Amino acid sequence: MAWKSPVLFGTGDRVVEMEDVEEENFVISVSSDVDAEFDTVIGNIEDIIMGDEFQQLQRHFMDKYYLEFENTEENKLIYTPIFQEYIELLEKYIEQQLMERLPGFNMTAFTTSLEQHKDEISGEIFDMLLTFTDFLAFKEMFLDYRAEKEGRGLDFGADLVVTSLSKSSSLPGQRAPSNIH
Repeated sequence: MAWKSPVLFGTGDRVVEMEDVEEENFVISVSSDVDAEFDTVIGNIEDIIMGDEFQQLQRHFMDKYYLEFENTEENKLIYTPIFQEYIELLEKYIEQQLMERLPGFNMTAFTTSLEQHKDEISGEIFDMLLTFTDFLAFKEMFLDYRAEKEGRGLDFGADLVVTSLSKSSSLPGQRAPSNIH
């Protein structure tokens, strides 16, 4: 806002003179009530999914079905009812917990807000929430769980090649001479 001449505000001996500020723009960032509400919900979701009850529910569910999932392009028909059961069990658990903690909580409104704030959410929380709406994220979660259960976590061993620096070869069971002193 620019004024052509000084503007005086106030009465008596308390007068404030506003100078012409021409093209100076001031931007003030204020967190809205909606943003604060969203942050509160996310904080509660973090507490819920880190809680023992949720962890136990999820682990039990995954133990029940992880052998059904295979790392192939083709999706088995059994995946659909498992996905639906997962949503019914775990998403409903989170929603019920949020409704107890935050009177007036509305999952539909939160889901809309989630889309607008998805870049602001930590990876783990977003990934967890994504498993309720994105089947591929759900399947990937199960494949990771299966790999972990079968001892196939992050294994870089397949990418390593061991080459002997010794010129002499040894038979299996024999030790190669050591050149390191």
